[in-house]
Amino acid sequence: MNRAALALVLSSILWGTTGTAARLLPADVSPLAVGSATMGVGGVLLFGISMRLAISALQDPAARRWLLVGAAGVVVYPLAFYGAMNLAGVAIGNVVALGSGPVFAAFFEWAGERRRLGRVWVASTATAIVGIGLLALGGSARGDRPEANVASGVILGLVAGSAFAFYTYASSRAMTLGLPSRGVMGGMFGLGAMGLLPVLLVTCLLFGIALGTLRSSAATTIALIESLIATVLAVVVGERLGAVGWVGLALILAGVIALSTARYPHNRP
Repeated sequence: MNRAALALVLSSILWGTTGTAARLLPADVSPLAVGSATMGVGGVLLFGISMRLAISALQDPAARRWLLVGAAGVVVYPLAFYGAMNLAGVAIGNVVALGSGPVFAAFFEWAGERRRLGRVWVASTATAIVGIGLLALGGSARGDRPEANVASGVILGLVAGSAFAFYTYASSRAMTLGLPSRGVMGGMFGLGAMGLLPVLLVTCLLFGIALGTLRSSAATTIALIESLIATVLAVVVGERLGAVGWVGLALILAGVIALSTARYPHNRP
């Protein structure tokens, strides 16, 4: 596994703990408050430790455009993500949000650059998405969640997936201009005032390292390991997962391993 893919796997493992951690908060804590507070403070911290590089990135006119549009995705993502898990449960909300990410990322790459999808990406992502579907079918929301709430959670999960893919693609495009990953991620998350406290502080840096080498579509597929981690933790704290769901987890892991060990051309020209 190359350095970029390893960094992304580690960051996704850390990301996968956030949904379960949020669920353990008191029930009267709003998911909007969780998303905005945690990612807001984290964004400030991330900007602070990379201030010189982040300011330099923001002063670059070409990069600033991508940082501004990417910041919109950074703002939307946590609000939709935590809302989806609150309505549909940790497993389903997380699975929909991250499972839809590679599809949206591939669309952005095609729309923005007319990039053709490689066979490795198609096979690995298809395997992982089938696993995502089985995971959703094999899991179950908690008994106190009406069907309407689960449906709303799925919709929010799709919004979160598109926002995640959007800021991933935008940061990747900014890095192709020759800017360091820390500066791009610090500037974008600083603009969005988003973060995941110490966890996001570490994972964003790892994610930035990965995006310096990997295409955004490959990065979002590898990040599906977050769904695996989040689902296992959700089972530990009480959510149920059937046999089909466990098969889905295995397929996700297979797809991620296949894509993580593949060789990629460097992201920068």
